[in-house]
Amino acid sequence: VFFYQADDEQYIPRALLIDLEPRVINMIQTSEYSELYNPENIFISKDGGGAGNNWAKGYSAAEKVQEEIFDMIDREADGSDSLEGFVLIHSIAGGTGSGAGSYLLENINDRYPKKLIQTYSVFPMLSTETSDVVVQPYNSVLTLKRLTLNADCVVVLDNAALQRIAADRLKLENPTFEQINSLVSTVMAASTTTVRYPGYMNNDLIGMLASLIPTPRCHFLMTGYTPLTIDRHSTTIRKTTVLDVMRRLLHTKNIMVSCSTRRGVYISILNIIRGEVDPTQVHKSLQRIRERKLAKFIKWGPASIQVALSRQSPHIQHAHKVNGLMMANHTGICQLFDRCVKQYDKLRSRNAFLDNYRQEPIFSDGLDEFDHSKEVVTSLSDEYKAAETQDYIKWGLLADQESHLSTSSYSDRRLPPPAP
Repeated sequence: VFFYQADDEQYIPRALLIDLEPRVINMIQTSEYSELYNPENIFISKDGGGAGNNWAKGYSAAEKVQEEIFDMIDREADGSDSLEGFVLIHSIAGGTGSGAGSYLLENINDRYPKKLIQTYSVFPMLSTETSDVVVQPYNSVLTLKRLTLNADCVVVLDNAALQRIAADRLKLENPTFEQINSLVSTVMAASTTTVRYPGYMNNDLIGMLASLIPTPRCHFLMTGYTPLTIDRHSTTIRKTTVLDVMRRLLHTKNIMVSCSTRRGVYISILNIIRGEVDPTQVHKSLQRIRERKLAKFIKWGPASIQVALSRQSPHIQHAHKVNGLMMANHTGICQLFDRCVKQYDKLRSRNAFLDNYRQEPIFSDGLDEFDHSKEVVTSLSDEYKAAETQDYIKWGLLADQESHLSTSSYSDRRLPPPAP
């Protein structure tokens, strides 16, 4: 699925590594994985200066080198037997992941309108005291607009929650980048298990995401994973049963987004359970969770936890017999968007740090892009709040008509045409 076989029988990932400065990719090229990637699929900007944590600079830089990048994307797309979609892994706070990532999202959407776009987006720590990027609220809101309008599914990975899990659950005093990345890669590997080891259900991306995303705008997913292990640091879990795993997945402290799931309701849940599992145990566990009302669901749709069973990789030793990943669509994620907008308003009200943005072509005529991006994020948060109410379906019809009229000049394939 994610690899193809080269002439020398080696498996090569279809991944493209794109950066505007060489430091991170150089680290990969000098690591033990240096032989793994196809050198033709590595792009580093020639001036190598990066985007200076400026969304507009990253966006303009990607625009200048779009031909080279899209040659690589088109080559990989043409070389696949049955292209289902694209997966973008990026951060939303800096310059390259947010700006260049936004440009790629918009253009992949235009070039491949019928293909799925899923992203794994790393959200920043939103308290400015802990951040070294002072303009991250601007970058985050500008990127969130593109993630709302141009992606089909966004798996939210929140840096603050990842740090908390490393400290509280794994007892790591100062978690390193490698250890935090290990948490991210665990979630990514688990979320694609059913695609890589296909069973009778959820064996393609569309099938997996269709059940999680009932309405087009509400496509931001939280993840939870248990039991976690990093560098032999394991959570203090000795015995794993299906019920234990499924119950722990619903705990707020295991969720990789710093939003409480006690407020709000679940729109949908998919649990991917890996390991030695008897289907009757799954049935009993779901019954127990329902009896104890451990998960609160929307009133306007089916209220059930879906479960996909999958094999564990035979090539790796596993510390636990059963482990599980939860992918959940929960209305509580609007807390994250509200925090982003609040931080953005603090800077924008003083017009702070805007000079670097004005120097780039996209902002040369004015700062309307900022205001429209904030509107999109605010309306996304409002939609998640409305999803908690019983008459959300009616709200959706009215909101869709209004937003279609107000944003008709913007390309948004998430909005259905207004009803006649």
